Amino acid sequence: MKKSVLTRYRVMAYVTAVMLLVLCTCMIFKYGFGTGADITFVVSQVHGVLYIIYLVFAFDLGSKAKWGFGKLLWVLLSGTIPGAAFFVERKVTQEVEPLVSGGTPAAAQA
Repeated sequence: MKKSVLTRYRVMAYVTAVMLLVLCTCMIFKYGFGTGADITFVVSQVHGVLYIIYLVFAFDLGSKAKWGFGKLLWVLLSGTIPGAAFFVERKVTQEVEPLVSGGTPAAAQA
């Protein structure tokens, strides 16, 4: 597996997670304080497009790492839970990095 597959996933995991937190903040301002309705729409659209790109990269990584359906589903859904993508990305990186360097996956070593 090429390192670029993991790098693309990691970048999009961080970008998606940050954008989701920004979106949640915008929604608090929109619905809690009645301000920022225009920016909330723009941020939600940007997050949606970035999440679709994240799905493609996460699916690509999962298929190359030969993940089961449950693990793949959890990684794909982590982009919809504020903050979860940060933790899932860290765990996925620890597991997949040995595959990139030609070793055995971290989960198989345990």
